[in-house]
Amino acid sequence: MQALIPFPDIDPVIFSIPLGAFNLDLRWYALAYIVGLLLAWFWVVRLVKAPALWAEDTPPMSVKQPEDLLTWIILGVIIGGRLGFVIFYQPAHFLSNPAEIPQVWLGGMSFHGGFIGVLVAGYLFARKNRLSVASVGDCLAITAPVGLFLGRMANFIRPELWGRPTDVPWAVVFPDPVALTCPEDWIGPCARHPSQLYEAGLEGIVLGLVMFWLVYRRGWLKIPGQMIGVFFIGYGAARMFIEFFRQADPQFGNYLNPLGHVIRFGTELDSWGLTMGQTLSLPMILVGLVLIRMARRRA
Repeated sequence: MQALIPFPDIDPVIFSIPLGAFNLDLRWYALAYIVGLLLAWFWVVRLVKAPALWAEDTPPMSVKQPEDLLTWIILGVIIGGRLGFVIFYQPAHFLSNPAEIPQVWLGGMSFHGGFIGVLVAGYLFARKNRLSVASVGDCLAITAPVGLFLGRMANFIRPELWGRPTDVPWAVVFPDPVALTCPEDWIGPCARHPSQLYEAGLEGIVLGLVMFWLVYRRGWLKIPGQMIGVFFIGYGAARMFIEFFRQADPQFGNYLNPLGHVIRFGTELDSWGLTMGQTLSLPMILVGLVLIRMARRRA
């Protein structure tokens, strides 16, 4: 079987600048974060410039405040994403090697951790500036699919977070020694689901279009907190579904999920029949439903 989607021959490093004993590299992964954050900032500015989208035609912040919010969000993404990876996936390793915790350039960021970091940063920013926490959160939620799309495309280019072995006609043979290792009874090249592209499509494009429609056609920003709930539900549902096609990461080894059940690489499922990604995403769906109900009751 041949993969119908040839893996792109793209260097993960866009350019490198020699600086004495080491090189300063700009990678696609870093560029995805930078562009995603800048686009998010641009979109928030556009939202606050459209009073008709908000309750009583009053945006939750001034046009200049999104720039300050961007600084808080950058810190939330980096700190939360790294700590999430440390706590959720490799706590024993980093307890033994604490000096590696701040070494983000070596890889290892958790979306769920970064998401929590953004929530905390947005909350602190809103409280510090006496703004509506729910409305600031709505702004952040609406822009999140942009970063998710770019981040998943960067995962594909790297390549990392590939899918399970499959014989579907759109499978991809990833040029990585681990990705090329399939079960002993596998016949032919070890082709896998391009799960990064699945995630870019569902978490980025589909969820983004749904949220765009709710904001500009259904007026959901007029009830603060609703769009936060929509994002929780949309991302959680997309991730729950894609976990059926995504390969568990071998570096995670054996670990405890938040419910306290051991997950072993190879089986990938805990005693509840859930992967780590599903265990973290299921509460997001439930929280999203609660947030929408609470927002409507307040309104």
